[in-house]
Amino acid sequence: MARFDYDIGIIGGGAAGLTVASGAAQLGAKTLLIEQEPALGGDCLHYGCVPSKTLIKSARMYHAIKNAGAYGLPTVDVPPVDFRKVADRIRSVVAKIQKHDSVERFCGLGAQIKFGEARFTDDHTVDLDGRPYAAKTWVIATGSSPIVPPIDGLRETAHLTNRDIFYMDTLPASLTILGGGPIGIEMAQAFARLGSAVTVVDMAPQILGKEDKDMAESVMGVLANEGVTFHLNATVIRVREAAAQKAVVIKTAEGTEQTLHSEAILVAIGRTPNVNGLGLEAAGVDVARGGITVDRRLRTSRSHIYAAGDVNGGYQFTHAAGYEGGIVIANAVFRLPRKADYTYLPWCTYTDPELASIGMNEKAAQAQGIDYAVWSEAFQNNDRSLAEGERTGVIKMLLDEKEKPIGVQILGPHAGDLMSEWVAVLNGKMKLSALASAVHPYPTLGEINKRVAGSYLAPKIFSDRVKKGLKLFFNLKGRACGGPQDKCQQDCEMEG
Repeated sequence: MARFDYDIGIIGGGAAGLTVASGAAQLGAKTLLIEQEPALGGDCLHYGCVPSKTLIKSARMYHAIKNAGAYGLPTVDVPPVDFRKVADRIRSVVAKIQKHDSVERFCGLGAQIKFGEARFTDDHTVDLDGRPYAAKTWVIATGSSPIVPPIDGLRETAHLTNRDIFYMDTLPASLTILGGGPIGIEMAQAFARLGSAVTVVDMAPQILGKEDKDMAESVMGVLANEGVTFHLNATVIRVREAAAQKAVVIKTAEGTEQTLHSEAILVAIGRTPNVNGLGLEAAGVDVARGGITVDRRLRTSRSHIYAAGDVNGGYQFTHAAGYEGGIVIANAVFRLPRKADYTYLPWCTYTDPELASIGMNEKAAQAQGIDYAVWSEAFQNNDRSLAEGERTGVIKMLLDEKEKPIGVQILGPHAGDLMSEWVAVLNGKMKLSALASAVHPYPTLGEINKRVAGSYLAPKIFSDRVKKGLKLFFNLKGRACGGPQDKCQQDCEMEG
């Protein structure tokens, strides 16, 4: 029987890798974690979720100060943003969270941490700085990197990606963003609020292409009102340096060429899995264009090697990577045949207002030929939303032909937090009647969840059939006031 140095080896210290390392080590498995970056935490902590949300908060506060008059407060002249201070705040937040992802903490849990570039030499062994490390089970969790597309002149022109934009010394006076996905749109609003003149270019007919068109267009409308310029259905022809600025030449939706000048360019077109340099051929691990090929148990073509997180080409969310880490632990440590299920995996784009989704939206339901009905409620009818000056947004609930919920989308303030209730409802297979009858504190944004469930149930509860039954059994006398509103008012006055 083969002897291995470790029970489980993990390549990659991001969300998926850290989840596996923490769980496996605490369960008593001899665990090795290898990370090529100088610190643990992965892209999310250093160049993604944490810095972006920290930046977004700073931008939102600056925007609120500039618009204080809308809340009955004195208007003030706000000085320009010193982006170095914003970047310092981002670094401080990252540093605080880094303590949770420290080498000391994971060593305390029982996992050994090594830094460097690991490469498979066979399906059980990797080479790290000339030394072999063998493990019975391996987990590849190397994440993904921003795509730099083969646009003429782009590689020769200085540009930003998510690895650069949060730590700049100065705020660019103008910024062209290539890509209208979540990263591009979040950064478009944040930098526009901080004072940059922002232009977004995307070849698709709408921003946030996976979302329903009405929701995406509402987000775009908010950003446009805040000064962001959009060029959709546009193709980037070439990019070049132009004196102190960058020039982006595009073919517009109308078929004409237009040159966009800006101080900086952010490339946010997508991400590609980090598979190069891992020696996957030597390990016998199959790789497709979108990432490492896995089954629903997240096993690769070598059943003792797993791939979790962005590297397997699935859902590129930190919470998805953490979830997949748990699937790996169940299969690799407990030997339970647990399969990943993404039916009710939530996600959120952190614009203001936020756009959160779970399950199917209309676009996905139509693509699968599912008959559905939509129930919606507007945030402008929510008392707390009105009190806070938040009038943009809507919640949409999709029900299938059996009147079972198949998805929810929320465009509104704190939509990501509001979605948490639906995570419990849908994953717990809770009845809508339970949500509709639940008591929510007043006034809260969360009441909108109760209200949309209630709007579905109200026609059933207050139906003519129910009223006839109550009249028959309890001799109810019916309406005290009827007819047009003005006639009803007259009747009430006469009774008074």
